[in-house]
Amino acid sequence: MIPIRDTAPCNSTPYVTWLIMAICIGVFIGMKSMPNQMAISLLHQYGMVPARYSGVLDNLPFDGYLSFVTNLFLHATWTHLVVNMWFMWIFGDNIEDRMGHLPFLAFYLICGVFATLLQWYFDPTLEIPVIGASGAIASVLAAYFFLYPMERVVVFFPPMIFHVPAIAFLGVWVLLQLNNATTAMIFKDTPINVAWWAHLGGFVAGGVLYRWFIKNKNEVF
Repeated sequence: MIPIRDTAPCNSTPYVTWLIMAICIGVFIGMKSMPNQMAISLLHQYGMVPARYSGVLDNLPFDGYLSFVTNLFLHATWTHLVVNMWFMWIFGDNIEDRMGHLPFLAFYLICGVFATLLQWYFDPTLEIPVIGASGAIASVLAAYFFLYPMERVVVFFPPMIFHVPAIAFLGVWVLLQLNNATTAMIFKDTPINVAWWAHLGGFVAGGVLYRWFIKNKNEVF
């Protein structure tokens, strides 16, 4: 199912959502314009390499855990970038509307760091960079799941277009992440190129923390 748009009204301009998207797109295009080796070096420097913090690698200097934040603005491929930015575009504006600009930014970054921490916990010896906004965006999806459960998400399921409740669409999304994460955990030889635990970590963090960031806390059930 490919989401096209949602039906929830937004009463403010989502400046922070747009800013996050602009940074991610700008960084990606900038890295694509670099020589390949330079781009790879930057991915290892600013992406979260779990082995760096687990004492496995000695060739990467300790960076004060900076990469737990900077990895949220890096993407590997056009598909990786477009999918993340598309979900941010559809769901981010409503959550920013309910939280306000600065609280939304804080929520996004805090949940993104938690998502990265969970990926590190489950795969501490990984020697390739964990990158991407998807863990932080998962927290936005969780907030949407609880704040707009019955709003409709317009999805394209070839060859038809359907209107489905957000709780159903996002519920299926969570189940897919859980299935993929547990499959990777059980079958150790399964090739992994997606940080499934970061997705789940972001969703859990968002589901727990969103209520402390929205403007009108009386609306939380």
